[in-house]
Amino acid sequence: MKKLVLFLATGCGLGLFVPFAPGTFGSLPGVALAWWMASWASSTQVIAALLLAVAAIPVCSVAEEMLGVKDDGRITADEWMLYPIAVLGLPLQSLPFWALAVFFAVVRLVDIVKPPPARQLQAFHGGFGIVIDDFFANLYSLAINWTIYIVFIK
Repeated sequence: MKKLVLFLATGCGLGLFVPFAPGTFGSLPGVALAWWMASWASSTQVIAALLLAVAAIPVCSVAEEMLGVKDDGRITADEWMLYPIAVLGLPLQSLPFWALAVFFAVVRLVDIVKPPPARQLQAFHGGFGIVIDDFFANLYSLAINWTIYIVFIK
């Protein structure tokens, strides 16, 4: 069971096997997940995104314990399991590829910068600390992505 959790926590292994930018590569399963969820009703997307965020906490906790490093960069469940938050309600399946790439870049940039209070929330221990900063970063990304959609795409 722990091997399965580690597999999930590392973005289907991408966080383990990619020596550079594991968070970026480990986020890719989240893009596929969000694209799949985009056809669901908005309320269902919100519920699923919240459930994924809650589920990411124990996944990240177990992986952190297994890897023995606080908020190890190879742990990417906080990126891919929370990515759908950043694109909630956007019609991803009908958008051009460049728009999806822009949304992804926004999420990665906001995750790296971590505007307040996201950066400060990393101080919490265990899976909660790993996940909560990304939760807020993805909320910021959601606002930015919707702005991009309304201003440049719609």
